Amino acid sequence: MVEVINLRQKRKEKARKDKDKKAEENRVKFGRTKQQKKRDDFESHRSKKEIDDKKLND
Repeated sequence: MVEVINLRQKRKEKARKDKDKKAEENRVKFGRTKQQKKRDDFESHRSKKEIDDKKLND
């Protein structure tokens, strides 16, 4: 005898799996460690400070 399945539930399960798979791919693609974020922030602040220091005042 064949097991009866609910197609709506199967569709939702597949959508969840696809969403989880996409989220995992994005974590690998866009994810950065705390050190990387901190280093980038430090570099941006440092470069901004260098530019401000070189401005001429009236």
